[in-house]
Amino acid sequence: MQYQNIMTKEILVIDDNLDIRQLISSILIDQGYIVREAANFDQALFEINKKLPDVLIIDVKLDKGDYDGIELLKRLKKIDDEVPAIMISGHANVQMAVDSLKLGAFEFIQKPFSSERLLNFLSRAIEYVELKKEKRSLENKLFHSYDIVGKSQTITKVKSLINKLRNTESRIFISGPPGSGKELVARQIHKQSSRSNKPFVVVNGALLDLQKYEFELFGSENVNEIINFGFFEKAKDGTLLIDEVTEIPLETQAKILRVLIDQKFRRVNGSKEVNVNVRIITTSSKNIREEVDKGNFREDLYHRLNVVPIFLPPLKDRPEDIPDLLNYFSKKIAELNGINEIKLDTDFDLYYKYQWPGNVRELRNLVERISILSVDENPNNINQLVHDSLTHKSMSQNIDSYDNVLSYPLKEAREQFEKNYLTSQLKKHKGNISKTAEFIGMERSALHRKLKTLGVKGVN
Repeated sequence: MQYQNIMTKEILVIDDNLDIRQLISSILIDQGYIVREAANFDQALFEINKKLPDVLIIDVKLDKGDYDGIELLKRLKKIDDEVPAIMISGHANVQMAVDSLKLGAFEFIQKPFSSERLLNFLSRAIEYVELKKEKRSLENKLFHSYDIVGKSQTITKVKSLINKLRNTESRIFISGPPGSGKELVARQIHKQSSRSNKPFVVVNGALLDLQKYEFELFGSENVNEIINFGFFEKAKDGTLLIDEVTEIPLETQAKILRVLIDQKFRRVNGSKEVNVNVRIITTSSKNIREEVDKGNFREDLYHRLNVVPIFLPPLKDRPEDIPDLLNYFSKKIAELNGINEIKLDTDFDLYYKYQWPGNVRELRNLVERISILSVDENPNNINQLVHDSLTHKSMSQNIDSYDNVLSYPLKEAREQFEKNYLTSQLKKHKGNISKTAEFIGMERSALHRKLKTLGVKGVN
């Protein structure tokens, strides 16, 4: 039986029985696999920390106890949840198999087993890994396939600047409202740099757990020398995009500054310094200069990050780009989805009267929606669909439709939602504060304070 894609695949075999360990290893080596071995729990941890294999074969019963293989599986999943592990046992029961699979084991095999059965499961595990990699690669290609489109003076300058940055390692700060294309610009910079074949890692400062900023960025170690890699190490030799960097707490900002100065850091609970070679690109939808003046962002870090500033204006301020964007997205969405390209009337005045609160992302989503909903290419029919979409109450009132709200920092998103929600409820109850308060389950005085705080107009 032939197995594909095995010549460079590395398998870690973990079993405290020497005979079984060597038997499995010999079977795998005969099939062309690269094999490492571990006889116990500690050896396995050492091999995993030294280099993650492509697949692990783990005996449930190791030298320290009956279920140390289960504990090892737990540790593995904390390090990298996508590495498949095949569990084996000569003392198996149904509960043991169920527990293993619940914890993320790829498969559970009871000893004794045939070499054919083991190789079949191993082949499937490798196929699983390859499919995951292919999926990520495809998603990355899809994102990379989008270009920066437009002929406005601003966009022309941005494209020229990106071209100038291709041979530099300068840190870049990209600002602009949500949906304006900040991540796309960052990806284009990475794509054209000497690091293009290395990782491009994105971390959103607004979405990190407040208690885990340092764990997420710098990784951690524990007493058993289990290493959890942070974003800085995941982006090794590549580019790290810190989105909404202004949302990161001051204490963590200081540690990021130290990394930029020293090019090294310590993992949380770690004793050794880790050298890091990574290019930093940061973005924010806030005015970072104002955040510095308010004391919310370190000025020294600001100057370190803002070596090359790039500003992306809202779409409403560059309407001359709308025709090119409409045609581009129409063609691109048709290609990516295998559907007919729609012909959009780029002279339709609503495109230019609408304020585009979600910016380029909102326009793209509109084109995709119309591409799906349109039954023919009659411009009049399509224009009606566009009109209905852009003038729909949920779109015209809500600057933060679901497509856009995820781009905002958590605090701003929550405030915007509350403002829109309360405005809607007030209109529903014809401005009656008492009825509105009763309906939403809020004290009348508390509602007054909330409306004042949010700046809802027309309410005393």
